[in-house]
Amino acid sequence: MWLLAAIGSAVFAGLTSILAKCGLNDTDSDIATALRTIVVLVFAWLMAGIVGSVESITTIDAKSLLFLVLSGLATGASWLCYFKALSLGDVNKVAPIDKSSTVLTILGATFFLGENAHLALKLMLTALLAAGIFLMIDEHQSSAQQPTSLQSTTRNSWIIYALFSATFAAATAILAKVGITHIESNLGTAIRTCVVLVMAWGIVFMRGKQNQLKSLNHRELLFIILSGLATGASWLCYYYAIQNGMVSIVVPIDKLSILVTIAFSGVVFYEKLSRKAALGLILMSAATIAMAIWL
Repeated sequence: MWLLAAIGSAVFAGLTSILAKCGLNDTDSDIATALRTIVVLVFAWLMAGIVGSVESITTIDAKSLLFLVLSGLATGASWLCYFKALSLGDVNKVAPIDKSSTVLTILGATFFLGENAHLALKLMLTALLAAGIFLMIDEHQSSAQQPTSLQSTTRNSWIIYALFSATFAAATAILAKVGITHIESNLGTAIRTCVVLVMAWGIVFMRGKQNQLKSLNHRELLFIILSGLATGASWLCYYYAIQNGMVSIVVPIDKLSILVTIAFSGVVFYEKLSRKAALGLILMSAATIAMAIWL
């Protein structure tokens, strides 16, 4: 059952990117992030309530709370950058860069958390994963279609946001690891989501975008809500799988959500992979599966 839950986590996580992209045609990415966070927050506290950890919130020590808040800030920054990248670039190019957070997380865990088991194999597979990511984001353009300098900068700005998304996502994992050492993980996630909510709406009001709420496209709002529901469903499946199965298998399976994202981006947005990008996807998948088996 936990294996099916892990697969469900990957499927819902993959759908999240597609649904989010559908909600970003006319809706500002900061607004979308803030609205989506409300839905995720409900799911986060629902999970904490299901496992009965809410009442232990008063026992959290100052250090754990600090790292949970920092982790929440990193999560919020990652989501804001990710939604911005999705609004500017193709899903099948943004998602692989976002998944590079796996590489950064592995390196961070190795150097900052002392997770040195199977170090040589881990670094080799990490390099393979990084090579796959590089191949997937390499975009070929014919000489007849070369953009001007300004157009190129605007067109490729999604890469910068996607890289920041991956960096903040990796920081989230490292900070959260410290923050939830003595806290039930679902409660830690719920607290972090509160921080994300405050940050997301704070960005909206600081940039004076709150007036855009009055003119939201109802269709896109629906997709934003569905994106939040997909994230919540992914978390429910993920934490069930973690609780009842083997973490070393669940986590890599969850990362294979990129296969779902790529498949749906082709069907929904007609985004096609080049041969080089397809090779990159194969390398990424092979490295992830190898991590699940050997690490």
